[in-house]
Amino acid sequence: IGEPTMLTDPVCGKHMNHNSAHIIIGYEGTDYFLCCPKCQAEFERMPKEYARPELGIKTKKRKKRPHRQFQY
Repeated sequence: IGEPTMLTDPVCGKHMNHNSAHIIIGYEGTDYFLCCPKCQAEFERMPKEYARPELGIKTKKRKKRPHRQFQY
């Protein structure tokens, strides 16, 4: 099974294709797709506030998109 075609930015709620994400951040076993630097900064500032597994996909390796592992 491939990745979902439409994903939701957990910060602003924007729907996007996984290929159009600004960055993918892995947090607690889930990849979150962020649409822009502003949403990225907000997610990184308060990840527990925005991390909802139903808005991401289970973490797996990626090669083409920027990906940041976010750890506490």
